[in-house]
Amino acid sequence: MTTAEPTESTAFLPGGVELAYDTFGDPGADPLLLIMGLGGPMTWWDVRLCQQLSEAGFYVIRYDNRDVGHSSPHPSDERITLARLARAFVGLPTQSPYALTDLADDAAALLTHLDIDSAHVWGVSMGGMIAQTLAIRHPERVRSVCSTMSTTGRRGVGFQHPTLLPALVIKKPGLEGYIERQIKGGVQIGSPAYPEPEDEVRRRAIDTWNRGVNAAAVARQMLAILTQPDRTEDLGRIKVPFSVIHGLTDKMVHVSGGRATAAAVPGAEITLIKGMGHDLPQGLWPTFIKIVRRTADRAADRTLTA
Repeated sequence: MTTAEPTESTAFLPGGVELAYDTFGDPGADPLLLIMGLGGPMTWWDVRLCQQLSEAGFYVIRYDNRDVGHSSPHPSDERITLARLARAFVGLPTQSPYALTDLADDAAALLTHLDIDSAHVWGVSMGGMIAQTLAIRHPERVRSVCSTMSTTGRRGVGFQHPTLLPALVIKKPGLEGYIERQIKGGVQIGSPAYPEPEDEVRRRAIDTWNRGVNAAAVARQMLAILTQPDRTEDLGRIKVPFSVIHGLTDKMVHVSGGRATAAAVPGAEITLIKGMGHDLPQGLWPTFIKIVRRTADRAADRTLTA
């Protein structure tokens, strides 16, 4: 099976936002929109995983969120200070350059660009928050949702391990500093039962660096996360099949976030995985694909019996 990168395209959305995206599989298959997390380009969805999803019957779409990779940066390149992040972290009113609702609207606009009326959606971490928001704001565009290692926006659940941030601070600049940070971060937040080889981490870090790494953009996305509302009540109105996947050893988003998400959505399924942290380890790809496929099939079953 080939692992060549597909051809990248650009979607020009209303309001001037440009999203880089690519696709895998048969356009006539079930559309599956993949939404990545904080600061992550679409290439963090491994090509091999995307190909396996296409073999499972999906037309796979992955893309760079705004402010990431080859998609539009924020026009003002606004810098977010640590004091501003800290203010948002403790719950004080804080202005953000954009919100998760804007990122969800981008996802809906991308589907429109692709002439796709509705799609199955799989989001991880911040991408799970975007997927939830997409289902709330644009229910007609969503067939099913798989929310992975994410949370509801309610304070008190899905919190970060208190030792994590200091452990991830590395001051070495440039590419080598970024690689070092990714390696150290993988040890801190990755899946202890499914460790990723260091050469894989290094390869992805180099690819990500070459695609474009912008610390100011990551801070803007972080502020969007910190200022997100509590979606618990709105999640209760979601009617499409919904699955939650969360690692029991996730230090970035505590498993309470996944539990709260599943509890909020009527009929949601939840899979808690021992030894999984805050990543998508190759050893768990068959499990992920099975859950995403099963969730999508539940939507198809509903349509047939409607």
